[in-house]
Amino acid sequence: MEHYRIPELVCPAGGLPALKAAVDNGADAVYFGCKNETNARNFAGLNFTRETMSEGIAYAHARGRRALMAINTFPVPGRENDWREAIDSASGLGVDAVLLADIGLLDYAHEHYPELSLHLSVQGSATSHEAINFIHREFGIKRVVLPRVLTLAQVAQIIRNTPVEVEVFGFGSLCVMNEGRCWLSSYATGESPNTAGACSPAKFVKWEKSPGWMSTRLNGILIDRYTDDERAGYPALCKGRFEVNGETYYALEEPVSLNVLEILPDIVKTGVSAIKVEGRQRSPAYVALVTRILRAALDALGRDIAGFRIDPAWRADLARISEGAQITLGAYNRPWR
Repeated sequence: MEHYRIPELVCPAGGLPALKAAVDNGADAVYFGCKNETNARNFAGLNFTRETMSEGIAYAHARGRRALMAINTFPVPGRENDWREAIDSASGLGVDAVLLADIGLLDYAHEHYPELSLHLSVQGSATSHEAINFIHREFGIKRVVLPRVLTLAQVAQIIRNTPVEVEVFGFGSLCVMNEGRCWLSSYATGESPNTAGACSPAKFVKWEKSPGWMSTRLNGILIDRYTDDERAGYPALCKGRFEVNGETYYALEEPVSLNVLEILPDIVKTGVSAIKVEGRQRSPAYVALVTRILRAALDALGRDIAGFRIDPAWRADLARISEGAQITLGAYNRPWR
């Protein structure tokens, strides 16, 4: 029987209840951020104060789990100290690793806290082993989170050519093209995950109900229009429907969720170090369900990868909470590549 290293399961925590839900349902590690612009999920009502972060880290550590802090936006000019202070705080709180995207912040953390484990965030947008090895050589990163634009063969090729641990996304919302470089949200609202820490911030969102229709707008821009029998998705510009050459369709990205359950054995065989769940903006119930299912799937792989079978209940439950109630393998499944 072939044996493979089972990757770490890394799950999201938009608040203390979600952190506890992830830990209690089998996450090996949880990731979270502050209640400010230093993290890329800076939505109102979410994230951690220093006090709740300290409590969450203690909760995870007491159960043998790891706590990872995301400081993965790019500093606003003139306010760089806000981001440096977040790194100072992370070191003082005893997190197991910090996720960074900005090279200046990587340099600061590497110089001031050489004992602090550094991960290159997906916002760093590193898609080649050359880029990853450069960051490793200059700043000593231990792990990289790969953007969701690579095929499985490309992921495997990176793993063969870098000493850095590789983490990939396994479930949750997709992001198009160069993650960490969102010009679309910036164009529409003046704010984006790069700086303000939120894609399509809620204060710019407007829902317009009319007979037979629901229209969604982002800062006045019509993103989509749904009939009464369609599910209305959150109005992110990249996931809107547009008229192109007389045809209306999702020109950039469909509002569906990544779900790698059916190719999980193939992902494990590449040698990835961790599988990540997206969703710090989602509820503790979402976190609990996804964590529980992926934990069960990974444990089953650990027992017998050749005999791995998907429990139909796993598939049904994940489809129920997927964005748009639809799932995709995303870039992992591009036969033409």
